[in-house]
Amino acid sequence: MGQRSRKRGQRSKPAAVAASPTGRTLSRSERRDAAVRATLTPYRQGERPWSIIVGAVLAALAGGVQLVLFLAGVKLKVAGTRPAAGSTIVFAALMFTCAAGMWLMRYWAVLGFMALLAIAVTNFSLVLLKVSNLLGLGIALAGIVLPGFLFFRLVRVLSRIQMPKFPGS
Repeated sequence: MGQRSRKRGQRSKPAAVAASPTGRTLSRSERRDAAVRATLTPYRQGERPWSIIVGAVLAALAGGVQLVLFLAGVKLKVAGTRPAAGSTIVFAALMFTCAAGMWLMRYWAVLGFMALLAIAVTNFSLVLLKVSNLLGLGIALAGIVLPGFLFFRLVRVLSRIQMPKFPGS
């Protein structure tokens, strides 16, 4: 066997290695994340980005259309069954609450709406398995791309919305 006379990979540590508040050194990705967080500024009072406005309008429209169709007596079928009055009213109330919360720039409302967008993207992705014509393909792709794009745009908005401060934290 050959001898290892050379030392491999002698690398010096970077000159300025940041440390976390706990005292351990941060990895390169943690330092990069901290640098990005330092550049984020909270939204001013009354400032609303376009993605929040679009999300609030979509939530209000979803709740309003569902409620108007129910009150007009239109019997929509969901998975072959007709939804009960209670579930329709609860869905409309949830959408109106989400729309109002997003308009007021509440963290929980944006996060909840993003969860609904993620569920929509997942459902339309599953619809792709059963597509049998070009119209169905177009609808499925639109149902993936449009909510997916709005979700992507809301991620940065969510990072700039201030989390509520609880007493003692």
